[in-house]
Amino acid sequence: MSAADRLKIGKYEFSSRLFVGTGKYRDVAQTEAALGASGAEVVTVALRRVNLDDRGEGSMMSLLTSKRWTILPNTAWCYTAEEAVRTLRLARELGIADLVKLEIIGDPKTLYPDNEQTLEAAKVLVREGFTVLPYCLDDPILCRKLEDAGCAAVMPLAAPIGSGLGIRNPHNLRIIIENAKVPVIVDAGVGTASDAAVAMELGCHGVLINSAIAHAQEPVLMAEAMRDAVIAGRKAFLAGRMPMRAYASASSPITGII
Repeated sequence: MSAADRLKIGKYEFSSRLFVGTGKYRDVAQTEAALGASGAEVVTVALRRVNLDDRGEGSMMSLLTSKRWTILPNTAWCYTAEEAVRTLRLARELGIADLVKLEIIGDPKTLYPDNEQTLEAAKVLVREGFTVLPYCLDDPILCRKLEDAGCAAVMPLAAPIGSGLGIRNPHNLRIIIENAKVPVIVDAGVGTASDAAVAMELGCHGVLINSAIAHAQEPVLMAEAMRDAVIAGRKAFLAGRMPMRAYASASSPITGII
């Protein structure tokens, strides 16, 4: 990709448009191999699932604080704005980052986000100087409100977390992309490389993937596939696809035929 085509989120800039998660892998070694194969520059970690104090050799925190990646701490398994804000304040006190993924769950079965709590927490975190990336429903109105609140990007789901169902509502994603003045990063629901490519071809600015890589039979190989799919999808979007037609159109010229 062109050096000029960098993903800009607030004060941050990245060459890779693939963000990856760090959960669900077999062990730290497999996590490290998959992260490396993905080419990602940003990796997300659930603060409530990692021992933040264990930074010894071979630990997850030792890997994540190795300066190889920008860490995106997230608030997975927070159910209220108060919980999420408190968790991210802790992350900042520990010196992890001020770039954060805000995730507030509204239902433990579907893991759909709570719109009201997410918007409330976003406003507080923005006021406190965080660069906020909120996980949200693919709701154009909510995405607009989150942007108006000062979020540096919006992260609508493609499908429920960990479902692997792919892009279920491309129409809504197009509306969000068309109206957003901040990056749109698809988060949750991607199942395979073609899903990531579709998201990028729609015009999304990036994709965040965890389960589709970690649950693959060969996670490292899938990480490579996701890396290539995001790059290909971005190139296809920038190139502009041909018009879709109802009937055939000859690929060879028909003028000059005797």
